[in-house]
Amino acid sequence: MNTITTTNFNFPNQKSLYKGKVREVYNINDSLLVMVATDRLSAFDVVMPKGIPYKGQILNQIATKFMAQTQDLVPNWLIATPDPNVAVGHLCEPFKVEMVIRGYLSGHAAREYKAGKRMLCGVVMPAGMKENDKFPKPIITPATKAEMGDHDEDISREDILKRGIVSIEDYEVLEDYTRKLFQRGTEIAASRGLILVDTKYEFGKTKEGKIVLIDEIHTPDSSRYFYAEGYQKRQDRGEAQKQLSKEFVRQWLIANDFQGLKGQTVPVMTDDYIETVSERYIELYENIMGEPFIKADVSDIQNRIKTNVENFLLSLD
Repeated sequence: MNTITTTNFNFPNQKSLYKGKVREVYNINDSLLVMVATDRLSAFDVVMPKGIPYKGQILNQIATKFMAQTQDLVPNWLIATPDPNVAVGHLCEPFKVEMVIRGYLSGHAAREYKAGKRMLCGVVMPAGMKENDKFPKPIITPATKAEMGDHDEDISREDILKRGIVSIEDYEVLEDYTRKLFQRGTEIAASRGLILVDTKYEFGKTKEGKIVLIDEIHTPDSSRYFYAEGYQKRQDRGEAQKQLSKEFVRQWLIANDFQGLKGQTVPVMTDDYIETVSERYIELYENIMGEPFIKADVSDIQNRIKTNVENFLLSLD
């Protein structure tokens, strides 16, 4: 199946191109950003060798639709979505922290807890919890890019302020926005029979100095969801939770002896396995958004994106 795993466009007034793990960001005239969501799959901070059909479209559409549903709470960078895989927004200076918020003891937090730790990013985790138990109230556990390499590293609020990564005034806004977005996301998820377990938000500052939400929001790459039905029964029985997130890919990689550690080799993903991952992402979309997923025309993705973005940029002149 056709996928888009890399781009190299040359848009009008293009200044630069930045390639992230999944998204490719084009700077247009130092005023706009064109963000292309590729079909690349990243896990344990490693990009997998093959793309996942429709993944970029799914991530882009979830993120942009959730931005529309939360803009009354928190301003965001988005201007338009000229293509199913593309978001266009205001150029921002990103904060060098990711605001991770957790409502439940899952994923990374659960792995740290299992290792005997009772503090994460300077926040105390209560004693006597089981994996996937709900925290008394959501905890914010920020992450920052490591000085060397691409791995994110846990960091406390105190260290962020002490190291001058974010000012106290700005950080208080980031915390406030993070809690508001998580509360709204929790309510939307509940209306669809889901539990928003944990997620991360990224923020930036516009040229005018306004703090806005950037990048993705409530996507399966940045968030973990459980099915609400049967959640408590599964907890009481000590069973694994039925979840909607990228965790199923991580668990498959772990089962195949890969966690992104030095010397480990990415296991081979067969076409059949990639097809199942694509189907799971479509399932994620339909459950999270509460609507059918409509597949875009992928017969010539590169040309489709190029044409749609160029036509949009020309319409601004």
